[in-house]
Amino acid sequence: MKCVIVDDELLAREVLSHLVLKTPDLIVTETFSNAIDVMKYLNSNPDVDLIFLDIHMPNFSGFDFVQTIKNPPLIILVTNDKNLALEAFNYDCIVDYLVKPILPERFERAMERVRMKLHVGYIKPVDSNDPQEIYVNIDKRLIKIDLNAINYIKANGDYVIIKTEQQNYIVHTTLTKLQEKLPKTQFLKTHRSFIINIAKIIDIKDSTVLIGKDVIPVSKNNRAELIERLNLI
Repeated sequence: MKCVIVDDELLAREVLSHLVLKTPDLIVTETFSNAIDVMKYLNSNPDVDLIFLDIHMPNFSGFDFVQTIKNPPLIILVTNDKNLALEAFNYDCIVDYLVKPILPERFERAMERVRMKLHVGYIKPVDSNDPQEIYVNIDKRLIKIDLNAINYIKANGDYVIIKTEQQNYIVHTTLTKLQEKLPKTQFLKTHRSFIINIAKIIDIKDSTVLIGKDVIPVSKNNRAELIERLNLI
């Protein structure tokens, strides 16, 4: 993924550049001290995937930039101000909201959200064994299912129903056995009968999540982990 960094503080740009350098699937193509220059850059470089954008910049703020640019890349806001989170998430292009000083583990959680938003899955870091697909046995045939295509999985007696973007698969196994084969970074058990793909969540209420047109229950015991995994502010 290609990214640019926009911050009027040199130290902030250097900190972000250092964090990006440690992220194998991310590369900084340019850094900028103001939003006007990055707008010009994007006009001739439309392949940028992500912008790290400071909110408080002189003359033209981060929010001014978001409101002005058409078809923006994904954006992670970076700021010293914790009080603007609600306003930030009024924009579909804004994926996350990082408060300075940025901790490495918080930066990586933000990148997980970017990967999910881009539907590219979790790019394997070195030595990672996270699978990108599973094979299921249906009618004596081994069928490959792309993990990124899975919306959720539902227990149904001695079977599970794997619901994907295109179709459903009924597999003779248990939810527990299947969960052991899934990347923990991407999938979460929200209820004794459901495992969801976190990237597919559209809306969240107190005890349910919306995935596609389906409402999935979230048990009280699993709600705390869901909130933590989504990095809600």
